[in-house]
Amino acid sequence: MTREIDLDTINRATWGSRESLRSYALESTWTDPGEEAAFEWVAKHCTGAPVLDIGVGAGRTVGLMRAISTDYVGVDYTPGLLDRARARFPDADLRNMDARDMSSLPSDHFALAMFSYNGIDSVDYEDRVRILSEMRRVVRPGGYLLFSSHNRHGPGYGERIWKLMPRFTPNPVRLGWRTLQSLRVLPVGIYNYLRHSRGNRDFGGYAIAVGAAHNFGIMIVYMTLAEQKRQLEALGLELDIVFGSTDAQPISPDSDSNAWWLHFIARKLVPSMPQ
Repeated sequence: MTREIDLDTINRATWGSRESLRSYALESTWTDPGEEAAFEWVAKHCTGAPVLDIGVGAGRTVGLMRAISTDYVGVDYTPGLLDRARARFPDADLRNMDARDMSSLPSDHFALAMFSYNGIDSVDYEDRVRILSEMRRVVRPGGYLLFSSHNRHGPGYGERIWKLMPRFTPNPVRLGWRTLQSLRVLPVGIYNYLRHSRGNRDFGGYAIAVGAAHNFGIMIVYMTLAEQKRQLEALGLELDIVFGSTDAQPISPDSDSNAWWLHFIARKLVPSMPQ
């Protein structure tokens, strides 16, 4: 029988770990070509307007978003990461807030709400819907949601413990270093994989599974493009364009993709005027 797993508890512990605090504090640019392309696409619609940065972490996206608007709010629910973001950007409006409940933010206000780095996948399916609903609420009519999500049809889904093995290189010094690094993380990786993979489950349009990142220390949602499109439409959002993580080319919303993850840009529709 498949064991129920509390994604929130597992992932919060990982985000707050010493290793995560150290590694995220070093990041300051795009995660991949698709993220940069998606941001450039949406930025022209939001320049100078209010923007919301969800899951700001240690501050990777603060400078990127403030480059298009100084009317900026960033939120995160991990105090340790938020402390590092505040230290890097002491003049930025950064708030401790859970994306599932952003009731302290006004409705119909932001031109853009962005949740990057697949952060929305760190909670279960129902909570993802709550987050998207909150993003829709705080965005003004005609405004945009930009978020990324792990691809159920991508190579990241179903990664096994072999992911932690050293990659071969003919250079003996480099191979030795990689082997030492693997031996250092392998015990905790095996422990995490065996403990978390018992909660893996596949629902067709989406799946919940252990991810290789953080030495298999996270449980995440993997979405198909079709299911994410359906979910957005059910919330009254129009999917405008999709980018994959591997390049800067748009992906048809009606096709499959083998990208590691996908960047979605959806729009809050403007209510039609009464006749």
